[in-house]
Amino acid sequence: MARSLSLGRECGTPRSGPPRPQGPQARCALGRRCTVSEKCRCPHPGWTMTPPRNVVKIAIQMRDAIPQLIQLDQAKPLAAVLKEVCDVWSLTHSERYALQFADGHRRYITENDLEAEQLLGGLQSDSREGRREALRHLVPLASDMTFAREVISRNGLQRLGTIIEDGDDLGEVLALSLRAFLELMEHGVVSWETLSIPFVRKVVCYVNMNLMDASVPPLALGLLESVTLSSPALGQLVKSEVPLDRLLVHLQVMNQQLQTKAMALLTALLQGASPVERKHMLDYLWQRNLRQFIYKNIIHSAAPMGDEMAHHLYVLQALMLGLLEPRMRTPLDPYSQEQREQLQVLRQAAFEVEGESSGTGLSADRRRSLCAREFRKLGFSNSNPAQDLERVPPGLLALDNMLYFSRNAPSAYSRFVLENSSREDKHECPFARGSIQLTVLLCELLHVGEPCSETAQDFSPMFFGQDQSFHELFCVGIQLLNKTWKEMRATQEDFDKVMQVVREQLARTLALKPTSLELFRTKVNALTYGEVLRLRQTERLHQEGTLAPPILELREKLKPELMGLIRQQRLLHLCEGTLFRKISSRRRQDKLWFCCLSPNHKLLQYGDMEEGASPPTLESLPEQLPVADMRALLTGKDCPHVREKGSGKQSKDLYELAFSISYDRGEEEAYLNFIAPSKREFYLWTDGLSALLGSPMGSEQTRLDLEQLLTMETKLRLLELENVPIPERPPPVPPPPTNFNFCYDCSIAEP
Repeated sequence: MARSLSLGRECGTPRSGPPRPQGPQARCALGRRCTVSEKCRCPHPGWTMTPPRNVVKIAIQMRDAIPQLIQLDQAKPLAAVLKEVCDVWSLTHSERYALQFADGHRRYITENDLEAEQLLGGLQSDSREGRREALRHLVPLASDMTFAREVISRNGLQRLGTIIEDGDDLGEVLALSLRAFLELMEHGVVSWETLSIPFVRKVVCYVNMNLMDASVPPLALGLLESVTLSSPALGQLVKSEVPLDRLLVHLQVMNQQLQTKAMALLTALLQGASPVERKHMLDYLWQRNLRQFIYKNIIHSAAPMGDEMAHHLYVLQALMLGLLEPRMRTPLDPYSQEQREQLQVLRQAAFEVEGESSGTGLSADRRRSLCAREFRKLGFSNSNPAQDLERVPPGLLALDNMLYFSRNAPSAYSRFVLENSSREDKHECPFARGSIQLTVLLCELLHVGEPCSETAQDFSPMFFGQDQSFHELFCVGIQLLNKTWKEMRATQEDFDKVMQVVREQLARTLALKPTSLELFRTKVNALTYGEVLRLRQTERLHQEGTLAPPILELREKLKPELMGLIRQQRLLHLCEGTLFRKISSRRRQDKLWFCCLSPNHKLLQYGDMEEGASPPTLESLPEQLPVADMRALLTGKDCPHVREKGSGKQSKDLYELAFSISYDRGEEEAYLNFIAPSKREFYLWTDGLSALLGSPMGSEQTRLDLEQLLTMETKLRLLELENVPIPERPPPVPPPPTNFNFCYDCSIAEP
């Protein structure tokens, strides 16, 4: 193995003890600041004037040698720094050495070292144990960009590809080779499109085989997912070589990692397919009961669902709903015989008794007049219903919904139409007009036709618990519309007001994520018009009570103190740290990294970590960014990692979650880039970083938190508690009841 010099952290932690007198400062040999007027008390006596900004004190150790504390000039070339370090121990051939962090991930800090060459030489060893040992060392180092470039420049990918293609060992050697290959490719130095067809076919074989190490299939699936999302040509190869039945087999294995990777490749194949192919694939998967399996064994699994699986289920739901987009974008063709017949079926189901015809014995003109009148009773605005359905959206999707309702709930359909068509007090609810507007509303709430988000996990379990879920949801919604219409005693002039209430009812209920359609029906029907009015009145009274001039004056006096509390909370959140995901232009990666603020608010510390691992300690995080070096906070499209990927292909949510910190690195400006896991985390981190930079915290979350604190504090000030003693400790928790035999209505319980 190549020899390496281990690099410690910069010295600079002040020694405990009484405060020193103020005066001109210098830096001692251990990096402590000492005053000129006193004698340095460090183990290494003496002091020097504060060195330039680029010069830091670094502890360096070498195997079987005494560690040294040296001054490292970050502005010098790495070769010159290595030469100076080697001179300390009188070492020759400095080009044979490399700097490496002594803790954390032990990453290298050089572009030119022999570690990569020797590890790649081990991959060509005749001994299987030699190859295994080289791979074990290569995998943890492959995540380092500098080391990865060195390996790739020395044909490391080709050597790994040879091991993978040969397939002599289907156990640990193959698993390590796939893992190392994935780590190196994730840096984006080499395009996935450069992979050869024989190589991809060999990886496909590992997906289709049964007898091999259990860690191999997830890695092979992950590699094929990247290939599918990055190269349309190779994606077609994967689609033709990997049967859908094989992915279903992997999904049915009770192994979360394997299920997640199989679902990832499945959604990648669906995204790469044409709309017609996607429909055929989804129809086949539904015939093979994939929907039922997801609902029972993944959504309702005893083990908690991972973020990756939640994202892929969101993508699958978006692709399912995306099949409705062509109908939503297609207006009704008045010259289509099929569509005219569908309209007649809709009319006849409402007004004609089975076996009879309303037009029997009538002239053609009288029959047309009768049909036009019945279409108006059905709720169309025009005597020719084609004119109502020319609007896109919803286009033909509205007609599909009305036909589905009439065929699958004929009693409810007839009752709706006849009940409203027979009224003469202008309180009739127009079925067709309401259906058209409700279809538009559902498409907006469910984002039909919108591109998939790269980070979202917001799927609705009930869409996997029901066939024809969109049409079934429409059936619930149209009956809700009729119910709300009657509760509001609405007329035709109130149509828009009723639709606003229905939108609020549906949106509030969808936000609860009911796990079944029946549960959705129960909850949305419980949210009556009276309940909506009560919620609105509560919100209005809350706003009115806070607008009186004395209250506004009190709130202004309280703001500085409460903003200080919010600032403190934001910094505490940064100290707790957050797990971020690495996202590339190819796919939503499953690689994680952790970042937190040091307790003294002077350093941002960060490093990679595995999913499911416990939060790392500060000492185990290898990377540091001094707060003093931070220059600015960038968000959205101003972030370099968003600009580099191009605005055309990125969805809106990626911009909304992106932020970067610009900082000084020697003579250059560098960036630490983030993609927040949620909008709340984005607000908390951008607020905290703004506070560290001395900038105002202007996020939406800060506004909401400040409003909540102001409301509570104002109410407490108005309670006149001068003579009321407030206990310093909370009251004791009462003892538990003698039994737990409480009455509970299970009919509305969520399954």
